[in-house]
Amino acid sequence: MNNQPIPQDNSVEYVTLNDENGNELKCELLDMVPYKGEKYAVLLSPETDDDEGEVLILQLKEDPLSQEKEMYLPVESEELEDEIFEIFRKDFEDEFEF
Repeated sequence: MNNQPIPQDNSVEYVTLNDENGNELKCELLDMVPYKGEKYAVLLSPETDDDEGEVLILQLKEDPLSQEKEMYLPVESEELEDEIFEIFRKDFEDEFEF
């Protein structure tokens, strides 16, 4: 998945992801979690009429074609995704209801 740069201000930060079909999905950036030498983004997808949005965890990598952009990649395993979410949950247990 490709993305547009994250704004560098104190407001809510959003990441616009593009799927393999070119569809855009604007997600709220909840946190960046460093884990075992890698960085992971914890994102909240937008709410729809059918659901309240979902948490997405994606690995952050430098785009080899552009030194100014980063890529958001799917996490390799559900176990790793669960470990990242547990770190996020502990860090924000006072701010969110889990």
